[in-house]
Amino acid sequence: MLTPVHLRDLLVEPTQHPRDQAHLSAASGLVRVGRWLYVVADDEHHLGMLEADEGAAQRVQLHRILPGDLPESKGKRKALKPDLEALALLPAMPGHPHGALLALGSGSKPNRQQAFLISLDADGKPGAAARSIDLTELYQPLRAEFADLNIEGAFIAGQHLHLLQRGNKGDGRNACIEYAWADIQTWISRAQASPSRAHRITEFALGQGGDVPLGFTDGTPLPGGGWMFSAVAEDTSDSYNDGACAGSSIGWVGGDGKLQRLEPIEGAPKVEGIALVGDGRLWMVTDSDDPEIASQLLAFELD
Repeated sequence: MLTPVHLRDLLVEPTQHPRDQAHLSAASGLVRVGRWLYVVADDEHHLGMLEADEGAAQRVQLHRILPGDLPESKGKRKALKPDLEALALLPAMPGHPHGALLALGSGSKPNRQQAFLISLDADGKPGAAARSIDLTELYQPLRAEFADLNIEGAFIAGQHLHLLQRGNKGDGRNACIEYAWADIQTWISRAQASPSRAHRITEFALGQGGDVPLGFTDGTPLPGGGWMFSAVAEDTSDSYNDGACAGSSIGWVGGDGKLQRLEPIEGAPKVEGIALVGDGRLWMVTDSDDPEIASQLLAFELD
């Protein structure tokens, strides 16, 4: 069993927050870029940005990627939010010499089929304004495989962009969906009108937490083409409604695409973002599904 250490709550200056909150409450999709950590808040129109320094006590900076603000009411906000659950670091490419971040909607509802491309400068900080990308064509073929589509993780490993489909009690299948990165880059760069279809879809049996199936929540690449993932057992039968977290785990997948190891996390925190930060440490962020509770930054030492 993995025992995480609490590093800090994700606190925000209330005057920067659209609802005057003093914290982020739905952090997901953790990515490290140099000295910076980024999270996407699935019920906001912002990225969260903080220094990747274990001893730092600074508050999270908010970087707007969509105009306007969501409603105050939790229910109305849930219905209208873009549900940005996955955040990927992209390498240098035409128009983005220092790389970019790609925040993707889950696809669980028609208004959640949008991505945002955020260019980075030489210091790893956001450059130009975010550009919106319609994911309808990318996601449409996936609905033939997964009627309850729910993309929760994204990362590049090897020469492929990996998207992680999250299962639930209604459909417990989890899958890694791979695209040739060269093809996706061409589409993102607007040199190709439509995205290419998936190169490979691999389903994973992750077991259960109690009597609830584990489902992917994020992934991060490893040297050599393998990757790690987080998974939680959320007591819900669909991709829209929230449920209690009955368990959480971290898993390892080899360069051959096969599951090698799966370890439960002590205390069952609802981990929705993971990133390797060097020195053998894995950092994680949580989402409590409660706007009154701050997301947490956790860590543990890898073997």
